[in-house]
Order: sequence, then C-alpha cells, then structure tokens
Amino acid sequence: QVQLVESGGGLVQAGGSLRLSCAASGSIFSSNTMAWYRQTPGKQREVVAVIEMTGTTNYIDSVKGRFTISRDNAKNTLYLQMNSLKPEDTGVYYCVLLRGAPIWGQGTQVTVSS
Repeated sequence: QVQLVESGGGLVQAGGSLRLSCAASGSIFSSNTMAWYRQTPGKQREVVAVIEMTGTTNYIDSVKGRFTISRDNAKNTLYLQMNSLKPEDTGVYYCVLLRGAPIWGQGTQVTVSS
C-alpha cells in the first residue's frame, strides 16, 4: 500500500516562496504520473501541476512561471517549488499519485498573507 506524506507548508507573505515535498512509500512512485492539487477557500479542489514518468510537466495558467513541479525517483519524492506567492494561492495542497484509483496524501496547509 503506497502512502504519500506532504510537508513544507506554512505561513508566508505575498511574494515569498515555499517548497512542498511529498514522500512516497512503496515501489510504484517512479512508474506513475504525479500531481499537486489544492483546495482553496470557497472553490473546488483543482489540479495545480502534473508531472509524468517522462518528466513532462503541465500547470494551470494561474501558476505558470511561478510554480515548478519536479520529482526525484531515486528518493521517491515529489516537489513543488512555489515562488512569487499570492494570497489566492492559500489553501491545502495535496500530493496525488494518478492511476486507476488515485492515491492522496493528507495535505499540507499553505497560507499567504497580503
């Protein structure tokens, strides 16, 4: 059973940076597409960034140029580098292993103050 554990969230001022990490147990990390989702206040949960096994990445328009998703398959770890943070980036960020039955982490809170 794969488990995902996020870390790195916190409180930061607008314009600041945070780096989220997601440690995966189990051996299927490297053979699956991974993603970061977020749940922001008053909005539906949305995908923020996706990285395929090949390293190909995709982002929602609102974070392009500010966020970078990456993975280290040797360490079974997924990352999300978030720069130039805005108050609207506030929310709970989830690491997700995408497959037939997606696996979700417990989430980590990111709060950006204005």
